[in-house]
Amino acid sequence: MPDARFFLTLDAIKVSDLAERIGGTLVRGGDAVVTGVAPLATADDQTVAFLGDRKFVEAMASTSAGCVILPESAVELAPSSAAVITSREPQAAWSRAALALHRPILLDHAASVSEVCEDESVSLAPGVVLGKGARIGRGTHVGANTVIGPGVQIGRNCQIGSQVTLGFALIGDRVTILSGARIGEAGFGAAGSSTGPVDVPQLGRVILQDGVTIGANTCIDRGAFDDTVVGENSKIDNLVQIGHNCVIGRNALIAAHTGISGSVRVGDNVMFGGKAGIGDHISIGEGARVAAGAGVLADIPAGETWSGYPAKPIRQFLRETVWLARQVTRKKGEGRD
Repeated sequence: MPDARFFLTLDAIKVSDLAERIGGTLVRGGDAVVTGVAPLATADDQTVAFLGDRKFVEAMASTSAGCVILPESAVELAPSSAAVITSREPQAAWSRAALALHRPILLDHAASVSEVCEDESVSLAPGVVLGKGARIGRGTHVGANTVIGPGVQIGRNCQIGSQVTLGFALIGDRVTILSGARIGEAGFGAAGSSTGPVDVPQLGRVILQDGVTIGANTCIDRGAFDDTVVGENSKIDNLVQIGHNCVIGRNALIAAHTGISGSVRVGDNVMFGGKAGIGDHISIGEGARVAAGAGVLADIPAGETWSGYPAKPIRQFLRETVWLARQVTRKKGEGRD
């Protein structure tokens, strides 16, 4: 279930009522009651999951979901124990179910300094806004006009710059976040529907482990359901984008203008040059290096350096670049003859 520090779980709903609210068709199990949503792999008998792609058929076969939403053509794949709703747009229907069952806790009024700060060693510059249930550890400084959202937990001896927004986040000790960073905003997720794209509710968190540095104006999106995680001692430059559900390992170095799409897995000690772009659901092995400007569209094995667009092992990239340059030079020479 979504973290109760950041999300309200609303009233339970009968599956028959839910089908009507999300525009689906009830197949069976209308009297079952559901209390939340979850992915197929982690759903339990009180939650709703969906099948939007045949590549998740194995997950459907083993799910414990109390209710599943799927296309009419896939009804036979539903577990016999689950209530079933069919939809031509299962992900959009699931998104509507999420909105009916969960709601983010908003910053509708501020908490007092004594409620949030561990002791008097916490330093707050003018204009800081503190949400209910937030907690800031000893020795931490928060810059002017920064907003700490409800439930956010910040460790000890952190340095938070001015005009930062922190929401749906758990921050370790000795973390530095420079001015203008946006941590925990909703990730970019949309599902197609007959009425146009539907926003997919983002019900996860951001976790920044001890010793992390986040540059100015960098954005790290919270998870869609799982967490977005940045590992210990990783250093992220200014103007970097990290999408929802990414897991960045320890000691990563990520230079400015790098963009990492959703659900990327990065091992320990990985380096990204400036303006690198990483496609979604990519895995990058421990100790790998991504050259500046590279466009990564395939998994990178541990220890390798990749460059180019689409990115490939750097020796291959250099050989192809040299060969191409020779072909251009040869053609020009033939033209003069």
